Amino acid sequence: MSDKRKSACQYAHSIYLFIHLLKDQKWKLILVMFACIVGSFLYTAMPWFMGNAIDNIVALISTGSHLEITFKEIIEAIGQPIILIVIAAILSYFFSYMAERIMADVSEKTSLYLREQLSHKLTKLPLQFYDKTKVGTVLSITSTDIDKISEILLIGFNQFMLAFFDLIFGISIMLVISPKLTGIVLVVLAISMASTYFISQKSQKAFSQNLSTLADYNAVTEELYSGAMLIKAFNTQAVCTERIREVNQKQYKAHLKAQFMNYVIYPVIRIISQFAFILSAVLGAVMVIRGNITLGVVQAYLQYVSQVSEPVTQFSFVLNSLQAALASLDRVYEIMEAQEELEDPAEPVVIENPKGEIEFHHVSFGYVPGKTLMKDVNFVAKTNQTIAVVGSTGAGKTTLVNLLMRFYEVNGGMILFDGKSTAQMTRQHLRSLFGMVLQDTWLFCGTVAENIAYGKKDASREEIVAAAKLAQCDSFIRTLPEGYDTVISSEQSVLSQGQQQLLTIARAALANPNVMILDEATSSIDTITEQRIQKALAELMKNRTSFIIAHRLSTIQNADLILVMKDGDIIEMGTHQELLSWDSFYSKLYYS
Repeated sequence: MSDKRKSACQYAHSIYLFIHLLKDQKWKLILVMFACIVGSFLYTAMPWFMGNAIDNIVALISTGSHLEITFKEIIEAIGQPIILIVIAAILSYFFSYMAERIMADVSEKTSLYLREQLSHKLTKLPLQFYDKTKVGTVLSITSTDIDKISEILLIGFNQFMLAFFDLIFGISIMLVISPKLTGIVLVVLAISMASTYFISQKSQKAFSQNLSTLADYNAVTEELYSGAMLIKAFNTQAVCTERIREVNQKQYKAHLKAQFMNYVIYPVIRIISQFAFILSAVLGAVMVIRGNITLGVVQAYLQYVSQVSEPVTQFSFVLNSLQAALASLDRVYEIMEAQEELEDPAEPVVIENPKGEIEFHHVSFGYVPGKTLMKDVNFVAKTNQTIAVVGSTGAGKTTLVNLLMRFYEVNGGMILFDGKSTAQMTRQHLRSLFGMVLQDTWLFCGTVAENIAYGKKDASREEIVAAAKLAQCDSFIRTLPEGYDTVISSEQSVLSQGQQQLLTIARAALANPNVMILDEATSSIDTITEQRIQKALAELMKNRTSFIIAHRLSTIQNADLILVMKDGDIIEMGTHQELLSWDSFYSKLYYS
């Protein structure tokens, strides 16, 4: 398929998405269209009334000396046209206001709908989406792109409708007045519209490039601000400054090009339109001199020339703005149409009294199609056993946990929980059976108590405090300004990294899961605190099946089963003593 054909298909698809987006508010749009029709008709009528007033004055003057004309005669001549102009102006304003007010409502509801749909969609997307998509891109789409769509609805739709009906009514009256003059004007307008189409074809690519570079800029900015401490620690300010300068420069050039394409059409169309006005004025004057037409009608005709020229200018601006909105809409629907996680089964399996026995049965998996990481993984974690997963960096330890939680779907084989396939359970039910303490802590903006109770919203203060004591963090919490009611987040420096990790352990303890997963849970804790935490974790793991991922092999010597991973597969398994008793990969790791 040629590039032009691809572009046309993409444009048609974008238009379809735009229409589909507004289908639920069609009655409001029909009401807006009605208001625009009436408003345009009244606006078109005003020059005609003004022409009648001028013709009446000319006729009055031609009857005798203008010095003998009384004020009463003037009022009789122009009174009725002036009253009609005032009434038309007031009604036109009312209908224009009504259209603007309704479109403001449509615009805001559309923005609200898109943000709600995006928020809902983002919760249903698999982790592969987040692996490939930058945070800055998502933020740009959910803010800047939706704002552009809202803007074209708020301003562009009314402008387009008014311009369209102004054009229709204006040309209709012009044809009644003088078909010959109108034919010349229509040729000029055709040139204007051809110019508009040509420029709009060039503009969509510029708008898409602008949005893409803006997303890159947001992503780099977010990354640099988040890593401010690391940047200072390694003295890489100059490198980072150059990097942000490069993306900023790209965004500047793309934005400048998009703005040029957006506004260059205004002066081009106005110049062409002025030729139509000048030509009409000259020919109209000749016709008045010859007596073919009255002065008032020529005056009205010239106003109609301006009236039909302005819509072409507005068309050009709206069309260009629409290109930007369509580019934004495409980016929004890239997320909306992204492949979601597999649907939960229609009749899901529910484990009423979970025991916590986990089995990997001939499991194979790969992050990228055609590239298998796990080829044939088999093991059984019995109820209340502690399973340690060890291996060098990139061996597949975290992947194993991700598959346990169904963050990713296995390519082959199955994972069983108490003999039931996890694929036959809802994700919500499955994940409620697990508790996780990750190496990377995450705290949301809220109180300490709210962060601990994240997995159990209805927890009482006594339960929260008990979990904090178990995780050895009650003492430092009480030193905070507001204690358990102190507002914290991961991005604030109120708590150290180790303290944040203690809170995540308290969060897992409060959730009281059947299976516990500890991914380098003590990596940010000092040695003394680690000893206390290991004791707390031992209590936490009692009567639970537990998975421990650790680089420090000294922390997992008492595990019931150790899984040794390399290149995504389990190459050895056994207890600590069993693995050390023979020349194993584990023993080499341990003694190294």
